This record gives sequence, C-alpha cells and structure tokens, in this order.
Amino acid sequence: MLTPLVEQIRVPRLGPGRARTRPDELLGDKAYSSRAIRTYLQERGITATIAEPDDQKRHRRNRGTKGGRPPKFNAQRYKGRNIIERGFCHLKQWRGIATRYDKLATTYRAAALLHGVTAWTKHLSDTL
Repeated sequence: MLTPLVEQIRVPRLGPGRARTRPDELLGDKAYSSRAIRTYLQERGITATIAEPDDQKRHRRNRGTKGGRPPKFNAQRYKGRNIIERGFCHLKQWRGIATRYDKLATTYRAAALLHGVTAWTKHLSDTL
C-alpha cells in the first residue's frame, strides 16, 4: 500500500525543472516498520523515521550479532507525526468520507478537498 503511494508523489518546482518525485524523509507509525518497506525506502534514498515495534526489537536482540544493527530513529522528528494523525481524525468527522459512500474516486477526492478548504478557512477565521 505504501509503495504505490510513494510512487505517485509529484511536487512541482517553483521555477523551471521537472517535479520532485522523492521526499527527503518519511514519517510513519509502527505499522510501517517492515523490512520490505525499510528496504524500499533505503533503495530510493528516503530517510525513514519509523518507530520499531517491541516484538521486532526483541526478535533482533534474541538473534544476537546476527540480528543486525537497530534502524536509525529520530525521536524528535517522530513527535511531529501526530499532527497528520489528528488531521485524518478531523477529516473522518465528515460521514461521507469516513464511510466512503462515493462510488467514483474523483467524487471522494473532491469531498476530501472541500473538507480541507473549509477546515483551512475556519482556521484562518479563528486566527484573525
């Protein structure tokens, strides 16, 4: 599920040049801590800030020197991940988005964008 998502990233440049297709860093929760995902990110040159689950830590330690080195983890960067999680929780407050009533992907995307615009304008009006 993560691989197709990362493949679709396109960030246009402000000036001339082709769009960026590789993020500098990926923050993820413990569910994305598989060896396959970490290998994929490493091959693409993307820094992974993903917490390692306790069972993986224990398994690696039980293997001793064959278990390898623990993956790099920046705890300070990981703390910012909850902002995205809260955004998705706020997005799921819209019933149509949470239950996925829409048949077409374009309609679903339009609802998500509409929610984003309304949340952003509400945030702007609250700060004024």
